[in-house]
Amino acid sequence: METRERSFLLRFSLRAEIPDTLFDDDDFEEDAWADEWEIRVKPRVLRAVFTELRAVPGWSAHVRNRGISPLDEIEIVVTRRFDGAAEDDDGAQ
Repeated sequence: METRERSFLLRFSLRAEIPDTLFDDDDFEEDAWADEWEIRVKPRVLRAVFTELRAVPGWSAHVRNRGISPLDEIEIVVTRRFDGAAEDDDGAQ
């Protein structure tokens, strides 16, 4: 069996625009926005990605750990499996 690979990169660059006046507020947590990304936003994005990838017949997806912190990178391996028979029009999409 031959296996072929190629890469596709979808990069998120996170930014927070914080007014200077907030830094004078003792209750303001400077990194709360990054925590919100990790706790609330990123898991939802990942669930949506996996839901869509797994919804297409013949395709599967899983996380590959390459020793990089998941705070910095998550690699998703998307695999197209062929059963050996000729694919019909619906299976080729």
